[in-house]
Amino acid sequence: MINLAYKDITHSLSKFLTTAISVGVLLGIVIIMIGVYRGMVFDATVLVDDIKADIWVVQQDTLGPFAQASRIHEDLKNQISYQEGIASAGAITFQTFQMQNRYGDFKVMLVGYDPFGEIEVIDKAKLIEGRVLQKQHYEIVVSQKTNYKLGEYIQLGRDRFRVVGITTDTVSNGGDYLIYTSLKDAEVLQFTYSNERIRSDENRGIKGSNPHLVNAIIAKTKDGYSPEKVAINIEQSTHKKVFTKKTQKDLLLQKVIKKSSKQIGMFTAILIMVSVVIIALIIYTMTLEKIKEISILKLIGIPNSTISMMIIEETVVLGVLAFISGNIFAHLISGVFPKRVLLLTNDALVLFVIILISSIFASLFGIYKVIKTDPAQAIAG
Repeated sequence: MINLAYKDITHSLSKFLTTAISVGVLLGIVIIMIGVYRGMVFDATVLVDDIKADIWVVQQDTLGPFAQASRIHEDLKNQISYQEGIASAGAITFQTFQMQNRYGDFKVMLVGYDPFGEIEVIDKAKLIEGRVLQKQHYEIVVSQKTNYKLGEYIQLGRDRFRVVGITTDTVSNGGDYLIYTSLKDAEVLQFTYSNERIRSDENRGIKGSNPHLVNAIIAKTKDGYSPEKVAINIEQSTHKKVFTKKTQKDLLLQKVIKKSSKQIGMFTAILIMVSVVIIALIIYTMTLEKIKEISILKLIGIPNSTISMMIIEETVVLGVLAFISGNIFAHLISGVFPKRVLLLTNDALVLFVIILISSIFASLFGIYKVIKTDPAQAIAG
C-alpha cells in the first residue's frame, strides 16, 4: 500500500522542512522560556544551599534577609551558639553593588562572613581558582563571570581588595554574581558612612561609627536534633524570627520569585497556544493547496479515512521535526542569556507530548476540509 504522507512530503520536501524549522524556532523560544523559569528557581535557592547552615535567625517580624530587610546585632551569634542543639553559629551580611570593569558593568551581591568561623559559606566544590578567604581584611573571592583575574585589585568603598579566589555557578537569589569578603570588611562597606555623612551627623550630635550589625545569624544543629524544634526554642528565647533551611528556601520560591515565575509561566502557555494555532493554520493551508489532488484521490475511490490518515501523519511529522529543530535552536542560544537557562530533559519530554497531542488536534482542521471536499472538483475547470 502506498504511503500517501511519505509521497506528499518528499514531493515538496524543501518547503516542508522550511515550514518545520520555522515552527521549530517558535518552539525553541518556548523551550527557552521554560529553561528561564527553571534557572530562576535554581538560582533562588543556590545561595541557601551553598551556605552550610540549618538555622537562619533574622530581625523580628521580618522575612529577612532575602524577602525583607533584616538587621540584628552581630554579638547575637554568641547567645545562639549556646542554645541547646546548636553546634556552631556565625554572622553574615548581604548587600548589592553595581560594579564596572573593562568588560562592562554588572550587579553583584556581596556576602560578608567570618573566614575563621566554623560554618562554610563558600562551596569549595565551586572554587575553580585560588582559595577561600584567610584574612580578616582586604581579600575578596569573586564569581568567574565578573571577569576579574586572580591577584587583581578591586576598589570597594574606601578600600582595595585583592582577588584571592574565583568561583563558578555562584549567584544570588536574583541571579546576580556573588562576591565574598570578610564580615569585618562587609560591615564597614554596609554600615559605615562616608566622611561627608559622618561630618554632617556630628554636626547634629550623632556619632558615626560601625554599629556591628549583620543581616542574619546562621547556625548548624548538632546531630540528632530537629532543626524545626531548635528554631522554635531560639525564637522563644531571643524574640527574633527564626527559619530553618527548608523554610528559607520556601520563602524564596513563594515570596521572592513567585510573581516573576507566574509571569513567565503565563507567557510560556501563550506561546504554546500560539504554536498550536500556527501548526493548525499550516496544515489547513497545506490541505487547501492540494485540494485538487485530494479530489482525484476521492474520485478514484480512496476513502476519507486513508486521506485523513495522510493529514494526521504529515501533521505529526511536522510537529516532531519542529520539536527537534526547536531543541537544537534552544541549546544553541541558551548560553548567550545573561542569567541561567536550565534546559531539562523532563521538561522537553513533557513539551514533546503536548506538541504531539496538539499536532493531532490541529490536523482535525485539515481532515474537516478533506471530508467536505467534493470529488467533482477533480474534473472541474
